[in-house]
Amino acid sequence: MKAISPTVALTAASLLAFIGSAEPIKRNTGYGLPLVEDEALVNSIIIDDLLGCAQDLEDIAYSTSRRNRVHGTEGHLNSVKYFVDQLNSLGDYYDVQLQDFTTEVTIESHAELSINGETVETGGFSFGNNGTWTDTPLVTVADLGCNPEDHPDTLNGAVALIARGNCTFIQKITLAGEKGAIAAIIYNNADAGVAAGTLGGVNDEIPVGGITRADGLRLVSQIADGATVTSSGEFWQYIANTTSYNVVASSKQGDASNVLFLGAHSDSVEAGPGINDNGSGSCGILTIAKQLAKFRTNNQVRFAWWTAEEEGLLGSEHYVNIAAPAELDRVRLYLNFDMIASPNYVLGIYDGDGSSYNLSGPAGSAEVERLFEAWYESQDLPYVGSEFSGRSDYGPFLDVGVPCGGLETGADGVKTEEEVALFGGTAGIWYDPNYHSAKDNVTNLSLEAFEATSKAIAHAVATYGKSWEGFPTRNVTSLTRKSLRPSKKYSSLMRKSKRGKKLY
Repeated sequence: MKAISPTVALTAASLLAFIGSAEPIKRNTGYGLPLVEDEALVNSIIIDDLLGCAQDLEDIAYSTSRRNRVHGTEGHLNSVKYFVDQLNSLGDYYDVQLQDFTTEVTIESHAELSINGETVETGGFSFGNNGTWTDTPLVTVADLGCNPEDHPDTLNGAVALIARGNCTFIQKITLAGEKGAIAAIIYNNADAGVAAGTLGGVNDEIPVGGITRADGLRLVSQIADGATVTSSGEFWQYIANTTSYNVVASSKQGDASNVLFLGAHSDSVEAGPGINDNGSGSCGILTIAKQLAKFRTNNQVRFAWWTAEEEGLLGSEHYVNIAAPAELDRVRLYLNFDMIASPNYVLGIYDGDGSSYNLSGPAGSAEVERLFEAWYESQDLPYVGSEFSGRSDYGPFLDVGVPCGGLETGADGVKTEEEVALFGGTAGIWYDPNYHSAKDNVTNLSLEAFEATSKAIAHAVATYGKSWEGFPTRNVTSLTRKSLRPSKKYSSLMRKSKRGKKLY
């Protein structure tokens, strides 16, 4: 991994200077405003506002040389500035705070691969190590490469060819390296471009690249037929320590002992501007925060735009780790929104009661799931349960016993025929075929999913901003996450594949 110049730090300093000098428009904090009403807030959420925000984030990304919003880079720092600017324009309705966080991040990378002298489409993985090799045999790893016995002794001095799925990328390449492989190539498990993702952090493992499912299966077949298949590759990355920021905005009125907390991550991967992942969630909650400023609430409402989610939930984890226990105890419910405008969408609701995936959340997680279900039903919209795996920014909150919920529309899970019957779209491909690619831009959003999901979020804000009636009291003395026996609340039509986001 290569060093990089400290230009990012200068941009961060400029951002802090902007925040420190910003003068919000003065107005009352909400006490003279009408109490929030469900219909009024829901109807105020329109697609033009959501798309306007998404376009702004794309413009921010494309105005930089890297054309992305990786945390700590110019594109992300300008995104943070944008969120703060938008919130400050509302006057003093919100207390807006920046929470700095410093970590390592992949800033830039290069990936090049040829097989038997012919160039093959490839991509790198975040935190992949540098490596170059020439005319080195390619050896197939059995099954999905998740067990030591899958990796043959013939890997010594060779390049491992491994299928994506079931275990982390880092586990696959660690096992290959232990058998002497000098590099690894992972092929995708769906027809959705090259395999890509993150290794979760700086490591000492062998270099790794990703290729498409079609190329992977072709090479597996050739090797099985006894052909000699050699590969040449060049992979490198720039890794830097960078500072980036969580943006946290809390309404200045409402009961601060019973907080409704909403969050979405604000960073993208290196490959592109990240407009569905996760400009959509960021814009959904920003649009709602702006409209909510026309009302007062009985309970405090807090919004957060998390940094460094793409590197492993680092921003939200940092927030939870440094928060005083008493502060977290005041959060009645945390709601997360990560990818809410997928082009081949489903309308997914986090499975807080464990009825679909046998993993429930703390008391209150089931109740918010039912609230979202009831709202979709009232709009004659279908929905599916989404695995309550903790693999987005609600995970750190679950780990300290905070009730959680949320909505999403799918990432790199494969859409089923049953889901096509419910939502339309195309079976056999990812919910977002542009996931973690340069094509994740404004032109590839589902406007229907974007608007429907954002209105559902507004319904939750209006409901819990007004009253916690019927919602369980927080149990702040125990961690209540647990496994349940499966129920039959959802049929097979109501299930979706694991999103499999980030690490495998």
